[in-house]
Amino acid sequence: MDHVNVPHAVRTYADQVVAVTDTVCREHLDVEYADLCRAVVGKLGRKRPSPLTRGDLRIWAAGVVYAVGQLNFVFDPSQSPHATADQLSEWLGVKKTTMAYKGRLIRDTLKLSHFDGQFMRRGLVEASPLTWLLEVDGMPVDIRRGPVHLQVQALQLGLIPYLPGVDGDRR
Repeated sequence: MDHVNVPHAVRTYADQVVAVTDTVCREHLDVEYADLCRAVVGKLGRKRPSPLTRGDLRIWAAGVVYAVGQLNFVFDPSQSPHATADQLSEWLGVKKTTMAYKGRLIRDTLKLSHFDGQFMRRGLVEASPLTWLLEVDGMPVDIRRGPVHLQVQALQLGLIPYLPGVDGDRR
């Protein structure tokens, strides 16, 4: 198993959470969800002090899957893949209310929103014009239509999640 990028003192906790999120995502959702959950666990693991070192790691895993699912509209039946909160709760072996509470705590702690392309599925990022709207010389510009050097600069500054048209370049 690839390790998430966290301090050594947190690695054991993060690896245990990732083991659960990877299993659930790969069995019931998809690899992209697993990757996004790993990114969230990594970010939680790098917080000082890391909240992952306190509490039940299965509940942390459930909260991570729930938070990532909410950001990506996993509860919307028109999305693929999709699941209900009851299904997530059953798959993760955690009460739905506990999972939702932990998911909310994670979203608040990391200041996650539906407009944060870093934790959104690629299809949603590409479909969201707000992800790509940047101000250049005082004018709003869809950076996907801008020069490549501006796209690279926007990526380096963390303003966009990846270079448009380049597969596998997600941060």
